[in-house]
Amino acid sequence: MNRHRLGIAVACLSLTLGAAASAVEGLRVLPETIDGVKPGDMMGHYLRRLARDRFDKWQVQYEQRKSPEQIVEYQKHLREKFIEAIGGLPERTPLNPQITGVVRRDGYTVEKVIFESQPKHYVTGALFVPDPSRFKPPYPAVLEPVGHSFTAKAREIYQTVGALLALNGMVAFVFDPIDQGERGQMLSQWPSVSGTKAHTMVGVGSMLLGRNTARFEIWDGMRAIDYLQSRGEVDADRIGCAGLSGGGTQTSYLMALDERIAVAAPACYLTSFERLLATIGPQDAEQNIYGQLAFGMGHADYLMMRAPKPTLICAATSDFFDISGTWTSFRYAKRLYSRMGFAERIDLIEHDGQHNYHKPLREATTRWMMRWLLGKDEPITEPAIEMLSEKEIQCTPDGQVMLLEGARSTYDLNRDFEKELAKRRKKLWATRDHAQLLSRVREITGIRKLTELPEPKVVKLGAVKRDGYRIRKVRLTPEDGIHLPALMFNADGQTPSEGAVLYVHEKGKDADAAPGGPIEKLVKAGKRVLAIDLRGTGETGQTAQRKFTGVTGSDWKDVFTAYLLGRSYVGMRAEDVLVCARFLRQEQTGPVELIAVGNVGVPALHAAALEPDLFASVKLMRSLTSWANLIELGRSVNQQVSAVHGALTTYDLPDLAGTLGGKLTVEEPLDALGKPAAAD
Repeated sequence: MNRHRLGIAVACLSLTLGAAASAVEGLRVLPETIDGVKPGDMMGHYLRRLARDRFDKWQVQYEQRKSPEQIVEYQKHLREKFIEAIGGLPERTPLNPQITGVVRRDGYTVEKVIFESQPKHYVTGALFVPDPSRFKPPYPAVLEPVGHSFTAKAREIYQTVGALLALNGMVAFVFDPIDQGERGQMLSQWPSVSGTKAHTMVGVGSMLLGRNTARFEIWDGMRAIDYLQSRGEVDADRIGCAGLSGGGTQTSYLMALDERIAVAAPACYLTSFERLLATIGPQDAEQNIYGQLAFGMGHADYLMMRAPKPTLICAATSDFFDISGTWTSFRYAKRLYSRMGFAERIDLIEHDGQHNYHKPLREATTRWMMRWLLGKDEPITEPAIEMLSEKEIQCTPDGQVMLLEGARSTYDLNRDFEKELAKRRKKLWATRDHAQLLSRVREITGIRKLTELPEPKVVKLGAVKRDGYRIRKVRLTPEDGIHLPALMFNADGQTPSEGAVLYVHEKGKDADAAPGGPIEKLVKAGKRVLAIDLRGTGETGQTAQRKFTGVTGSDWKDVFTAYLLGRSYVGMRAEDVLVCARFLRQEQTGPVELIAVGNVGVPALHAAALEPDLFASVKLMRSLTSWANLIELGRSVNQQVSAVHGALTTYDLPDLAGTLGGKLTVEEPLDALGKPAAAD
């Protein structure tokens, strides 16, 4: 057994012993439910309650939005907030388009296109062009972003929509999103990390840079419109956009942000955040824009931000995107369109089916585009379509853009930006007052000053006797709905002045609590120890939330819910550390030492850097060495919970560590993959 595997085995044994000790000795603190909520559901319930407050505020603001002037101002404000939240948009650079092949079909041709949305960042797509003997140019054009399909533009439903539009006199451009079709961004992990999983992987690094995966997709779509408008046979003033599922997400964003889109038809995506959080919860990275619930942008807003331009919502009755939320968002949008005098320009079609681009939705999309782009309102009947094979629709020589010479991935683009930021940070921390910079850290993380944090409600719940010491069970409630179970370890005959340790572990208070374990050694060395479950760990840890667990951690849905609210787990857990350290200090007169093990080291470091006088010393064990390392590696494991949106624009973890000087000890630092970090 090599040393790495031995380390894993020892860690697993430690956790097993800790869990066994908890079960045998009754170290559990919280009951089966508190106020009807299971401890493992505490964070989800708490965050949904915060979200409900935002929904109520949103509705009040909506009802106040009556006049055309108020509506225009609202649209302008949300567009600015949206673009700010995704990190702004890149500058326009040459598209350098290539047509790598043409396939002819009865009534249309399919051109295989490659262009650069950013320098050497390649986009692949299929351009469906009507037969000029049937329809005379210039043609309207419809952009079709595809959904989360591994084969992307090659998938039958997407080809069908492209062909159907072309057969009815419109150009259609069906293009591959990142990490789908020919656009795998990290070929060393392809195809095991593709689609939604890959979008979320790049999203973890992007959020640290103040960006979002959506930024890449939105910009690809906007540059695809640039390409369409560059084509001589396309009428640049008659542009539509229609997409399904993940393509419905992209359509919703593009139609809200790009005023060139005259007509839109998002399919099987739009619902409402209220219903989304109550049902399947947040999805992959690009579907969660930082702080959007806080600044008031929901699904209905994607519709209303483009009013009064024609928009058709395509929906399915049994979609996992809740249909009642779809109708709610439609109703809000319909009322706003009505206030503007254009009620007929927004509509909804609901098909009796599950999540898919059903034939009635494809036909309705085509008819909607014809009505508003061609001035025709005729029934559409979809004929049999001869599909192109994956090979026939392939644009690149070897089937992947990253095999093209000089190709740049999303990870490369993030690395480029991080290199710029690293230079800025170095200068910033060398020339600026650290107190001012730490104040900025507070703003970014939302961590309040210690004096602003309320005193927790404390409930003492009995004790467990061990050889030479006693374990007292405590529950601290720093705010409504948040309960932190804790264990206070006191040596027999210990006085309150011998010093104390606040001990936090990513696996919870029991992880190192077994007899003979690290906590017992501290107690027998004369220390009082408070081991505590920070929110979302230990007893309040969320069970696996499927799908992205292996990439981002078991609590990824709750973390994304917090992200939508403009909050981070780092900030919330740092406040837990501060509240508990203050409580411990009030319990005894000696200094408080802080020990953090695992990913809770990131919030612990923040707490100590922002309130250094509260701690005599700080020890971080098996904690992430730097966020910049995550950007460098691209890949990461379970780092979403340790990320703070936009942090790298101002600071990295070593910057915080540097403010603590000799007070800080770091043992066994880890990289973003959870492996031992390389020595400097």
